[in-house]
Amino acid sequence: MNCVLAIDIGGTKLAAALVDEEGSILRSATRPTPRTEVMSALAALIAEVTEGGPAPEAVGIGCAGPLDLASGTVSPVNMPSWRGFPLRDEVQQLTGLPTVLAGDAQCFALGEHWLGAGRGCASLLGIVVSTGIGGGLVINGAPLLGPTGNAGHVGHMSIDPYGERCECGGRGCVERYASGPNMVRWALENGWSPTADTAGQDAAPRTEPAPHAEPTVQTEQPVRANDALHTEGPLRGGANSPGGSDHVDQGRSNQGEQGGVDHGDQGGVDHGDQSGGGHGEQGAGGHGDKEPGGEGPGDRVIGDREIGDGEAEGGGTGLRAVGSVPGSAAVTGGERADARALARDAAAGHPIAVAAFDRGTRALAGMIASTAAGVELTTVVIGGGVSAAGEVLFGPLERALDDVAGLAFVRAVQVKQSTLGVRAGLAGAANLAWQALRPAT
Repeated sequence: MNCVLAIDIGGTKLAAALVDEEGSILRSATRPTPRTEVMSALAALIAEVTEGGPAPEAVGIGCAGPLDLASGTVSPVNMPSWRGFPLRDEVQQLTGLPTVLAGDAQCFALGEHWLGAGRGCASLLGIVVSTGIGGGLVINGAPLLGPTGNAGHVGHMSIDPYGERCECGGRGCVERYASGPNMVRWALENGWSPTADTAGQDAAPRTEPAPHAEPTVQTEQPVRANDALHTEGPLRGGANSPGGSDHVDQGRSNQGEQGGVDHGDQGGVDHGDQSGGGHGEQGAGGHGDKEPGGEGPGDRVIGDREIGDGEAEGGGTGLRAVGSVPGSAAVTGGERADARALARDAAAGHPIAVAAFDRGTRALAGMIASTAAGVELTTVVIGGGVSAAGEVLFGPLERALDDVAGLAFVRAVQVKQSTLGVRAGLAGAANLAWQALRPAT
């Protein structure tokens, strides 16, 4: 049976799978990422997946960055033992197979284009909203990687030239406004504290920040044998599908275009857009699977996640490790102040939590509209832990896009929630290998 070896490398998890040309997983396994001797752990994982199975024809790797495609080296933020590490050559030497490399967010985009929410579209932007913000572009079915492999760093597009200085050296970067930790920090510095996580308890009233004030600061589906990386049946899942969506291709207000936001209905609240200055530190998120271990033949890589679980590293240029962002997981009043708590309070109508999501999604909308104008996108797929907020994220994002997008082809862009979740990285790595073996003619 023809197959390739797909590898997904993040700061908390290593994953590998044998994947056929239809996207079906033949064998797979995961294990935690050690702080040292990462290559030894990866070699053991590769042996676990490949020994006794069909021989793969090539290897595709998605890895947290930064990376350099010319040299095949990686320097993942959350893996301090790898700095300028020759990953591509090491894996090629280990396996004896043709090996291709891309960033993890780029593989997320490629996976969603191949088997997920962006299947069949002409041009796609995949966005991972987690501890950081990463992205990847797929144009005419092929990933747009750039000369060094770092194309798609949408988290470091500037949406405010007078905004806060980002640790990347830029100013007003999207990540300063819209990553999970940055939304949490802004909310904390504007008086938010998480309410108790009690079913049916309303958020306590808070003082809403001034509109223009600068801050001083789903259940998993059963695993089935011989299943594929892609979901069966309709690609846009219903309310019970992993990462699925209830609303499909809603048109924007006063427009005849087919654009809109495709997202799950999770009881969002009605609120207006708000912008503000950006604060917070930059981080790089980790992969969100909580349980190490392997999957049996024919299993699907776990695809569901909660807010805060990231399936990509936030774009590969984060300058801090997971959890080092002030406000990313503070404890106030006995409650954990993180993106999950912020989304819960926003859904309950807490004004500061609502304003934090408004502010973050407005930054995302500006970036999406600018990218669409530059490369004529047809589809945007959003994943990452924060995307699990559903309507809390996608509702204000739709309203913000209505406001900032002008040109008809920009307004026609369809925004969808990821349907593959953490499976997207492996799917993209596999497709990367298949494209190297079977280049389009």
